[in-house]
Parts: sequence; C-alpha cells; structure tokens
Amino acid sequence: MKAEERREEILKELRQTEKPLSAGRMAERYGVSRQIIVGDIALLRAKGYPVIATARGYRLPKEEGKMYVISCVHTGEQMREELYTLVDHGCTVRDVFVEHPIYHELRGALGLSSRLDVDRFIESCERHEALPLSVLTEGVHSHTVLCTDEEAFRLALQALREKGMLIE
Repeated sequence: MKAEERREEILKELRQTEKPLSAGRMAERYGVSRQIIVGDIALLRAKGYPVIATARGYRLPKEEGKMYVISCVHTGEQMREELYTLVDHGCTVRDVFVEHPIYHELRGALGLSSRLDVDRFIESCERHEALPLSVLTEGVHSHTVLCTDEEAFRLALQALREKGMLIE
C-alpha cells in the first residue's frame, strides 16, 4: 500500500469511529512503524483535518454543521477582526488558502472556534514573526469554515460584507 492510500484509509477509519485509534494498532494493521503513523497524522493535519491526539489514540472531533468557503480581502492589521467576525457567528475557521501564480493553492490549517483561539493564533504569529499567507496575494485569501447552520453562515457573510472584507 502506498503512503497516500494508507493516509486515506486512516482518515476513513477516523471518520467511522468515535473511539480513539492508537498509533501502535494502526502501525500493526498497515505494517509500518508507529513513527510512520505519527507522520501520517501530521500530514493529515497539514491538509486541514482536525485530528485530535488523546491519551488513548487519535480521533476526529464530531462535526456538526456545514462546510463553506468564504473569500476575503483585508490588511494584516484586520486579520483579528475578520477571524473574530467568523467565530462570533458560530463558525469554525478550518483553514486559510491562497491561489499563488507559481505554487497554485497554498493552504494552512487553523482550527479556530473562539476568540481565545484567534488570540492565541495571532500571538503565535507575532511571536514567530510569521506573516499570513495573504501577504502573497495582496490580502486576497479564502477560508474553509464549518458553520453551525446556514443562518450562521449568512450572518457571518453579511458582517464581513459590511466591513468591506468579503469578495463576492
């Protein structure tokens, strides 16, 4: 089995059970080392899957709601305001992505569900002197968001529209 196929199988397993799956047992099942499984989980997280590590193994959080993609534009100074707007309307900001002329789609996992998450993310950016992906595209970027319901999504869009951040 190729590495990508194994990761797809791991993802399928994680989706089918609410019980944590141990890296050791998955390693036995797929005939690889535990460290390979740990690496597979890291790659799944990098693709935006919110895999949670527990003392008993890995699991995916139960997702309730619907996924949407929102395209925005704003300055770096407005990043907190944009993210607050989304989480305040009941959305989880799963990731951010930009369309780059050479590298095509560049994506970063976020997993932000609250103002505390947003504050920690921005503090981490500042501490590491990391610039957002949107600096590569003059502020233009998109987010995959999980919203509690369609009304939450509609209200989040309206709020971003009123702030002049929404690309339609």
